[in-house]
Amino acid sequence: MFSVKQLKPSFKSYLPPVQTDVKKNIQPPMKKLEARLLPGEIVVSEVNFVRKCIATEKSHDDLWGKLICTNFKVSFITHDALTKPKFRVAHHLLGEHDIPLACLDQVVTVNDAKGKKKVLGSNQKLKFNPSELILYCKDFRIVCLAIAHYSHPADPQLLFGFEYIGARYHGSPGGSQTPLFDRSSDWDREIKRTNAEEWRVCSINQGYAVSPSLPEFFVVPASLADQDLKQYADSFTDKRIPVWCWSHVNGSALVRMANITDLLQQKRIDQRICNAIIKSHPQRSEVHKSDLDKGLPSIQDIHSSLVKIRQICVIDPFEESEEKWLSLVDSSQWLDYVRTFLKHACEVVYLLEGKNASVILQEEEGRDLSCVVSSLVQVMLDPHFRTMSGFQSLVQKEWVMAGHRFLDRCNHLKKNEKEESPLFLLFLDCVWQLMNQYPSAFEFTETYLVVLSDSMWVPVFSTFLFNGPKHHADTMTDFLKDKNITLGEGEVLCLPPVWEWSQQLFIKDQALFNNPIYVGKGARYIHNGPVKSFRRTKHKSYSSTLRGTPPGLIHNGLQDSHGTLPRRNSSAAQLMSDLFQLRDVEESPLERFFRDWFSGPPADPHGLLLPQLQPSHLPLWRLYFLRWVPEACIARGGNVTAFHKFSQLADEIETLQNQLRHYKGPTPGNTPLASPAGPPAEPSRMYFKASSLYEPSSTPEFLSSSFPFTPVGNLCRPNLHGTPISKFLSGAKMWLSTETLANETI
Repeated sequence: MFSVKQLKPSFKSYLPPVQTDVKKNIQPPMKKLEARLLPGEIVVSEVNFVRKCIATEKSHDDLWGKLICTNFKVSFITHDALTKPKFRVAHHLLGEHDIPLACLDQVVTVNDAKGKKKVLGSNQKLKFNPSELILYCKDFRIVCLAIAHYSHPADPQLLFGFEYIGARYHGSPGGSQTPLFDRSSDWDREIKRTNAEEWRVCSINQGYAVSPSLPEFFVVPASLADQDLKQYADSFTDKRIPVWCWSHVNGSALVRMANITDLLQQKRIDQRICNAIIKSHPQRSEVHKSDLDKGLPSIQDIHSSLVKIRQICVIDPFEESEEKWLSLVDSSQWLDYVRTFLKHACEVVYLLEGKNASVILQEEEGRDLSCVVSSLVQVMLDPHFRTMSGFQSLVQKEWVMAGHRFLDRCNHLKKNEKEESPLFLLFLDCVWQLMNQYPSAFEFTETYLVVLSDSMWVPVFSTFLFNGPKHHADTMTDFLKDKNITLGEGEVLCLPPVWEWSQQLFIKDQALFNNPIYVGKGARYIHNGPVKSFRRTKHKSYSSTLRGTPPGLIHNGLQDSHGTLPRRNSSAAQLMSDLFQLRDVEESPLERFFRDWFSGPPADPHGLLLPQLQPSHLPLWRLYFLRWVPEACIARGGNVTAFHKFSQLADEIETLQNQLRHYKGPTPGNTPLASPAGPPAEPSRMYFKASSLYEPSSTPEFLSSSFPFTPVGNLCRPNLHGTPISKFLSGAKMWLSTETLANETI
């Protein structure tokens, strides 16, 4: 947990309201305030005459209303409107002032008389009646209120999702188009898509007869018999035998497995597994092992890093940390961990692509660090996983069905903070770094990634509520028994997956997920012709070579902290190449692979993507970490201004293409022939539509660097102008020192 600094609250409760100057400014609303409840949602406690503080120094912008705590959320209800212009995407499950209880990280009570603060734990009683409650949220907001047992439940069935499902979700599962990989047919399609001919779907775990944390269906080498797999299972941690993740077009495969606990049988089983994987390769190439526990930070280190970055970005008042802000961000090690995972994924990519070798990702349980690395490798190598449907299937395959312990890692039950770790957020940050460097290669936007991350704290979706498929199935069975629910033939009681976006957003707001400059093969706008491909036709061998590259430039195939690697296809790269050829320094095949790729032609959005890993190319993810800070919000600025223009341009091109498709050509009298009434044009996938020719396009007032989120209504902080953080928000680089920033001008 993080330390509690002296900070103004987001909500203040007065019973009755203070009878001083408050009446002169704002009168408590006299209208009846009713909460909007979802099916299965009940009110646990409520209090009237609550004041929500908008600013730290002024009270005339504050709101009066009722504060309600349900078994799902903390809700502030008011008839007052925020005075500042704002924009907000409508959410089906949450209102403007709602906070899901699963999103709460820490509750601080304040005694107004003594100024005493106390961190409120689960089922704790206070010796005083608090006048203020401050809630620190996992999505980096600071808000408020008293908590019932639903926020710290002792059992998964006390999470709101089960009340929601009990009242609403009788029948078959929803209409998500994303494969859930809970049936053998989904795995069969993935085998065919990747042309993994020497691999097969295995069903020995049906009913979870072998491993409690593996799915009922998974993929194994075709040469391994079911009887052998059952025999080997007892030698692996949690009986998690090696399973297939993905196959390269050259035949190399990506496999993940847990540690072998039977030391006496370790060598024999290891050899049998490796031989089976070698047989599955068309060229019988070698197999490489990657021990993730030795080369990557622990889950506790990653959690500690996020706590520090939350302290810096949201909790600490800026006047206390502004001079050291950049160095504090660096000392949190969050960006170091992002770089470490990207680098490790790149090294696995080299083995699969450059050496044509299969790779085994080995981890103690094979369900934490391997989820991040295997997913990143597939995003870099396979353009299918850079589409929205492909990315969702990747998360379902490599996280949900692979048994990642979302319930423990999100700490929904508040049982053990040592088990909590933001591995999924770290993965999304790594994906954003790739997206930031190759914006046209991804079908989805960073807004999509942020909303997906926020959905972890809405305890309605099955995707993030369980520790694996068996835990999911057992919990649902127990729920049916406890509630005496009888299902008809063919009926299923299920929580919806997060991929059913209509559960949260209107169709028009889901358009914010669509990238207007995406140039994937399925893109139907921007390009009038086929996309030019730079895919290499000749496979290069990286067995051995001598090239003049100083050892300090590249370390383990990637630039180290002291060296720099120039941008792809830059003049600096050509100049450095000429200079380095004058020296006779041995270069490893790994170094040669990355050197050739970065100095080659522009990256093909349909092919391999490798990230630049210098600190200058790995910035802090502003939209996620700073979206709720009002002073960090740049009015009519940020990446959204380019998104706005590109969306309008894409919409205009799409409109013109539709008109051309229905154009019938001129008549003999040079009069264009009117097109007969045909099927209506498909609705535009762009959120921002093209403006009229007679109306000049301008940036809407509601756009800001926090779009589509609004920091209005959250805690304000002292002015940032002229401080290092203001320079960072204006584009200053993270790696520059405070002294250097002080000499710059905004």
